[in-house]
Amino acid sequence: MAGVLLERLTVGHEEALLGFERENRAYFAGFVSDRGDAYFAEFGAQLRDRLAEQDAGVCHFHVVVDDMGNLIGRVNLVDVEDGVAELGYRIGERAAGKGVATAAVREVCRLAADVYGLSELTAVAHLDNPASRTVLERNRFTFVENITLVGRPGVRYRRRLTTAAT
Repeated sequence: MAGVLLERLTVGHEEALLGFERENRAYFAGFVSDRGDAYFAEFGAQLRDRLAEQDAGVCHFHVVVDDMGNLIGRVNLVDVEDGVAELGYRIGERAAGKGVATAAVREVCRLAADVYGLSELTAVAHLDNPASRTVLERNRFTFVENITLVGRPGVRYRRRLTTAAT
């Protein structure tokens, strides 16, 4: 896949983001817990809550768009505190396996250091999701510890960040 662009989440993404989540619901449920029907029924209110968190600086939410402007994923930095945030991402089924996740995580790491002033990111992945673990490892995340993640074996990772100037 040629180009991947991260856009900071805005209310203008609501329709495309809801469509993306609906289209990929079953696909994502194969990797992570399903968000449930209430997530979709209350999507607008939840989006406004997320945007309030973003405005407060405790989270940084992004959508991933392709060369044609189609929303193909999400990359989020949550629970920002003392220069550290947790990374989460999901790439839609049609864009999976094309380097999109690796490129999107690379770009959010750059933004985290250069724009948001963060010094470290953490991330978790299930052991039975080798693609997600590979994305993290390709982006210089290192193993911290084995964990139990939603009742399944997982791994916690960390990446220390440096700005482009350092």
